[in-house]
Amino acid sequence: MFCLIEQITLLKGFTMEKYCHSCTAPLDMPDFKGPAENYCKYCTDESGNLKSREVIHKGIADWFKSWQPGLDDQKALKRATDFMNAMPAWAQD
Repeated sequence: MFCLIEQITLLKGFTMEKYCHSCTAPLDMPDFKGPAENYCKYCTDESGNLKSREVIHKGIADWFKSWQPGLDDQKALKRATDFMNAMPAWAQD
């Protein structure tokens, strides 16, 4: 997906009026904007279709591990599940 340091650097001075409904990436920033209106370029394919839950889940878990030293795979996947369940694209009623 993307690393936290890149994300923090890119966010300086920006508000999140629009965000990815899958991962919370800021869509008002060109570095995250993709072909879909409500999803970032990391969560969609080149046609703007949302990638599978499994692909996004692994990407978010990897992102967590990139800035949380010592986080093992199992905990990262659990946290990714919890995170995704709070997002509009993945919320389960």
